[in-house]
Amino acid sequence: MLKIHFSGEDILRTRVAPAADPVWEVVLSLHLLPGRSRDPLLAGWRREVSRGLRRQMDAEALRLLSTLSPPRGYFPDFLTPYEGVHGFEAGMEALRRTPVASLQRDLTLLAGDNRNLPAGVAAIARGEPEALTHLTETMDRYRQLALGPYWTRVQGAVEADRARRSRAMLDGGVEGLLTTLRPGLRWESGVLEIPTYPRSRELHLEGRGLLLVPSFFCANTPVALLDPELPPVLVYPVDRLGGLTGDAPVAGDTGREALAALLGRTRAAVLAASDDGCTTGELARRLRISAAAASQHTSVLRNAGLLVSNRDRNTVLHTLTPLGRAVLNA
Repeated sequence: MLKIHFSGEDILRTRVAPAADPVWEVVLSLHLLPGRSRDPLLAGWRREVSRGLRRQMDAEALRLLSTLSPPRGYFPDFLTPYEGVHGFEAGMEALRRTPVASLQRDLTLLAGDNRNLPAGVAAIARGEPEALTHLTETMDRYRQLALGPYWTRVQGAVEADRARRSRAMLDGGVEGLLTTLRPGLRWESGVLEIPTYPRSRELHLEGRGLLLVPSFFCANTPVALLDPELPPVLVYPVDRLGGLTGDAPVAGDTGREALAALLGRTRAAVLAASDDGCTTGELARRLRISAAAASQHTSVLRNAGLLVSNRDRNTVLHTLTPLGRAVLNA
């Protein structure tokens, strides 16, 4: 079990990451790639990505990534620097600047679970610039192949989760936000507990607050960095909203037919009203249409890849995907 202890100052400084963190998604997707689960939300992604990686990436480069990001157990903290919240390039620049002492500590811990490390790991542990550049270039190549074709879906799922958490914070403050992380997490009396965490740990935030990072590729159990001196981060899973079936259509017959349905005045109004998140009932009241009509319009927009819908008990919250926002802004 992991217990995260909050002071009043920590509650004030707790926030949700502004978007999907591409560095965390790279690392966590590597954890899930070799899985044998028949989960239909990821099965097609695994199949297509594995085939593409075998064709387009060097086997040794793939072995390096899979060794540094094993499907179970420890993986190095330095792979997911805090700066990744500002984008992939910022994260890779921070990775290349990792102090040698941190590299050696993290990779020594990794070697305790896996003594058959690739030769390139030793050069990374020594902080050799060429080795670190090779690692970041390999991660970037993997990102382009494994996440690039699906990134709109990943962003859409994370944005839908952020909208849900935002509404919880508006209604109940940060404590209301933390309470919505059930059932996988428990918030009580200033302590956030993760009962399924694989190791027993206690993390005292000590006034630094906590960055909550919603993640598409996070498995069922949230993830925290091992080093308590690093900025506190907790990565938690989001609803995958139908999984990865390729990015929302932007061309071809299906995309044109779906987007043509948006020319109606009411659907355009639904799209605009969903800019900051809106439930089906709220759409009906704002636009003075029936709940059934609001549901039908959101279904068309969702099929076009412009909206995502997230159910929370009896409420369905609709938010724009990046494509939907681009269409609205255009």
